[in-house]
Amino acid sequence: MTAMHAPEAMDAETRQQAHALLEFCREMGLTDFYRGKNDPPFTLDAPAPQAAPAAMAQASQPILATPALLAPTAPTPPAQEAADEMPRKATQIYPPNVALSDAPALALAERPAALKAIREEMGDCKRCALCKERNQIVFGDGDPGAELMFVGEGPGADEDEQGLPFVGRAGQLLNNMITAMGLSREQVYIANIVKCRPPENRVPEFDEATTCTPFLFRQIDVVRPRMLVALGATAATYLLAGKSSLASLRGSIHDCRGSKLIVTYHPAYLLRDPRQKPEAWKDLQLAMKFLGLKAPAKPKA
Repeated sequence: MTAMHAPEAMDAETRQQAHALLEFCREMGLTDFYRGKNDPPFTLDAPAPQAAPAAMAQASQPILATPALLAPTAPTPPAQEAADEMPRKATQIYPPNVALSDAPALALAERPAALKAIREEMGDCKRCALCKERNQIVFGDGDPGAELMFVGEGPGADEDEQGLPFVGRAGQLLNNMITAMGLSREQVYIANIVKCRPPENRVPEFDEATTCTPFLFRQIDVVRPRMLVALGATAATYLLAGKSSLASLRGSIHDCRGSKLIVTYHPAYLLRDPRQKPEAWKDLQLAMKFLGLKAPAKPKA
């Protein structure tokens, strides 16, 4: 195999991307993986200042966003969410694609047909490796005109069998969370970052998530929820187009495709660590306050 060497010339944009990648890899403890055994070390000069690209203003189109170089490591697994409390600088994992599309909002009566058209365009999707072991595509469920939309990581075994998101034990807990907010499941919309079950419920790979999220972004554009709830680190990573600790994202209201967004724990994680349920309730109260929701009164004993 021919050893890789630094190119003789590199434009400013490519140099900036390469520099950011190398810095990320150094922070992760990955070094010298890009050169042969006998190759001299490859270094980059400090990148030239980069003007804000005009393309960022056009990032609203729901197209597949892929990195120019190498995708970094996968998002933090849910099991590590509570332990991931050390604040750190956000790492952008792919060009932002979170702005609202230029298309006007659809009338409520037109939204079911628009969602159906997106599903039909997916067809018997074989765009990534997740198609090999799935039983069903889990597209989404709920009110196409909902003001509140939940986004999880991906389908589990029950969802893969039934073709609906959040129908297993985690789904039952999500239903309880929705009820506690003063709503019913039928009044919200629910979807996932990927629409096919990853083997053994593993975290979706970068290429799997970025292949599937354009369809999710189009769902968001149709539903136009006032508030999005990212359930867990994976959902937050791809909705906000960058990887940060869950601790640094919780407790704040973010922007995503014209909607507001909050981040909380995934219901599956809450089943593993029920002690975090009060913290998740604090997160949901942010959404409730924004939407003007009140928890239903407890029945008198």
